[in-house]
Amino acid sequence: MSGLQRVGLVLAPVAFALPLVVDVPGLDAPGERMLAIFLLAIVLWVSEAIPLFATAAVIIGAEIALVSDQALLALPAAYDPPAFATFYEALAHPVLILFLGGFFLADGAAKFALDRNLAAVLLRPFGSSPRAIMLGMMTITAVLSMFMSNTATTATMMAVVLPLVATLEPGDRLRTGLVLSIPVAANVGGLGTPVGSPPNAIALGGLVDAGVPITFVQWMAMTVPFMLVVLIGAWLLLGRLFPSSGRDLALDLTPKFERSRPAVVFYATFVVTVLLWLTEPLHGVPATIVGFVPVIVLLATRVFGADDLRGVRWDVLWLVAGGIALASGVAATGLDEWLLGLVDWQELPTAALLVVLAATGLVLSTVISNSATANLLVPLGIALAASPAVAAAPLAVGVLIAVGCSLAMSLPVSTPPNAIAYSTGWVQTRDLALTGVIVGTAGVVLFVLAGPWLWSLVGLLP
Repeated sequence: MSGLQRVGLVLAPVAFALPLVVDVPGLDAPGERMLAIFLLAIVLWVSEAIPLFATAAVIIGAEIALVSDQALLALPAAYDPPAFATFYEALAHPVLILFLGGFFLADGAAKFALDRNLAAVLLRPFGSSPRAIMLGMMTITAVLSMFMSNTATTATMMAVVLPLVATLEPGDRLRTGLVLSIPVAANVGGLGTPVGSPPNAIALGGLVDAGVPITFVQWMAMTVPFMLVVLIGAWLLLGRLFPSSGRDLALDLTPKFERSRPAVVFYATFVVTVLLWLTEPLHGVPATIVGFVPVIVLLATRVFGADDLRGVRWDVLWLVAGGIALASGVAATGLDEWLLGLVDWQELPTAALLVVLAATGLVLSTVISNSATANLLVPLGIALAASPAVAAAPLAVGVLIAVGCSLAMSLPVSTPPNAIAYSTGWVQTRDLALTGVIVGTAGVVLFVLAGPWLWSLVGLLP
């Protein structure tokens, strides 16, 4: 156990107990209890004193015990407590089902080598030029990360790039550039769809619960154009920081698609699911319902068995559920209004507010889980945007917080793709820091300054 985790174990009960024993001005009993849970979540998520998914379970249990209609301690008569089932429902929130479908597609793509085969096919047009191959690698990684876990995508693409890196001269800086291009593209590509990263799912869940629905295609329309600009900028930066020796590179680009019945069923399911997501405005079936299609088909046809089901990233789903439950409790007890009342937001211009929220997500996610950061910031940001003191659109706030959290990639611990790249030995911390700070900061500035203006111009914002 690290020193930070030990500190977290000590501070967590103190942070939890403080609002319960000290009278908090402006908060009634339900708000004070929720503040205790909120502070507990912050300490546990920042310190990782217990696993992140365990903190999510603690949040749900504490909310049931303290602020629900089954609370163990009496609540004021004027307080209308939410039903305890409301907090359990976070574990089956539609956004979790959407993410579950994404996990099934990602796991199936790895199981039937769809990801590697797509990489082999899509890299062909990029030829043998080092810079062109790096662009191809980044493009494919970004596209895969839009529909698959960025961790799984990075692991897949590393299997493609590492044999190529091994053929380069020992002093060739392109080695570092190629390896580093994969996590950068995976993190950037994850911005593109609601299933691209956990912060996206958390933001989507917060928006839906706040009565601000957003479709799969609408999310893509808001993020993909900027994602492409950031991706191209990152490619140019990596090419400048890690130039090649100039010689052409040789790649084995022979796809080997499986033709077994399970593989064919999976390929068809993958294509149909993605097409249904992309055509949501035409057929009107919500993306959260479409996300359950691969779950049904792959289990019913026995393409996925019990082992595959056990291998799903349930820990991530529980973490997202914890964030949804936390947001629900914060709103139900009035804690959101109290927290927002601590600052005179009317004195802060809308653009500055958006910068603060996105930048906070970027900074915090650099050192702690971006999912945990999104869980903390999304409910506050959306509640703030919905208040009369602020002129920001909740939809813009939710998306920008997710963007800030997802673009944090300056340290090996910032994201799993960074850790994978660092573990190869070809990437040093200073390489990650330099690239991550430039790409992350530039990306957030681009989104914040140009995003709301462009979204309003094309009718994506009210």
